[in-house]
Amino acid sequence: MIRTIVIGAGVMGASVAYRLAQGGAAVTVLEAARIGGGTSGISFAWTNAHRKPPKPYHDRPAQRENIEHLRSWGYTAEWITLRQVQELEPDIDPATIGDAPVAFFPQEGWLDPVVYAHAMLSAARRRHGATIICGARVVDLIMAGDRVTGVRLADGTQYKADIVVNCAGRWTNEATRHAGLHLPLAPTVGFLVFTPPVAASLSRVVRTPVIDMRPDGAGRLMLIADTTLSFDAKLSPAMPEARDWVRRARQLLPSIGEVEPEAVRIALRPMPTDGFSAIGPMPRTSGYYIAITHSGVTMSPFLGAVVADEIVGGRQRAELADFRPARFFN
Repeated sequence: MIRTIVIGAGVMGASVAYRLAQGGAAVTVLEAARIGGGTSGISFAWTNAHRKPPKPYHDRPAQRENIEHLRSWGYTAEWITLRQVQELEPDIDPATIGDAPVAFFPQEGWLDPVVYAHAMLSAARRRHGATIICGARVVDLIMAGDRVTGVRLADGTQYKADIVVNCAGRWTNEATRHAGLHLPLAPTVGFLVFTPPVAASLSRVVRTPVIDMRPDGAGRLMLIADTTLSFDAKLSPAMPEARDWVRRARQLLPSIGEVEPEAVRIALRPMPTDGFSAIGPMPRTSGYYIAITHSGVTMSPFLGAVVADEIVGGRQRAELADFRPARFFN
């Protein structure tokens, strides 16, 4: 039985841990804070496989090009009429749409990342005997020559393993003091605004030139848009950016009325410097595997399975060929 340590209990760590345990590995999950307490818990959590062009989303030629590009890959995408929009989301003011083209992606949705991570880890523990330890911050890898044999926590506790899988997201490099094992990262800032419970029946992710939004449970809406805020910005529901975003939401959904922001959150989203996921064995050592992606909410169910297939099944997955961490060290 392969002794495996998974660092991080967000959506990625939870998916990897469950699939490893399901595959027969002895799994210990070490989480610095709480389940879903990192970037996973501060995420728009839109499940999609969109190409993200550099032009604004409302640029009509770019939008049409994007739809045709997705269709050519077999991605479910279609153009719908204003009447169909009103049938799907009756609270959206049709005047804000006018004659603009509207694309619909029936298979897309959104996820509650903390609920998902908890469900996966609970299943890993109950069904397959995994151990989940919160409040366990990994500060270094234990090395025997060029092989990783375990981890050391901030309180000095050590855990031994045959392989360590780092799913710590933007905190990936904090798990080792060995600079040669650091992955080049360029995190991006995510800023979310939440309304109080409002009178709107929004049921799916809506992207517009005005604001992007989705339901967040209990009648609340989650809002996101481009921002120039820095990660250390002073946050308050009364900040101008938050109030402006709620004002924009009211343009689309007049039924929410005169409402003020209830909460705001900001996070650094994990991103390797070239903008692509890094999944695979870390070069210059053995027994150390990296799984970091900006698309954890969308990709973690698939990535959990293929990572376990490589570690437990001993098979190299061809789908990961372009996303190996080794590309940063060649």
